[in-house]
Amino acid sequence: MAAKKPVRKDQKEEKKGGVRFSPAVPARVEEVIGRTGTRGEAIQVRCRVLDGRDKDKVLRRNVRGPVQIDDILMLRETELEARPLSRGGRGRK
Repeated sequence: MAAKKPVRKDQKEEKKGGVRFSPAVPARVEEVIGRTGTRGEAIQVRCRVLDGRDKDKVLRRNVRGPVQIDDILMLRETELEARPLSRGGRGRK
């Protein structure tokens, strides 16, 4: 095994594994559209951005986990939008 380097008193140790948070923007859920994903594990919602550069923009997003109208989502980005759900389903054409 490699020996650990001795640290002089005048040198500062660097922190490893520090936590960094990306800036997030709040958005309020206005409509629950339906379930999506191969097993229905995601829910597609329409939400209105409450703050930031795209304030009052309405986006369609896929959300994992329980969600209902008037919930607040924290979005990392507001550029992308989810594709609309297709009308077809199991057994439909």
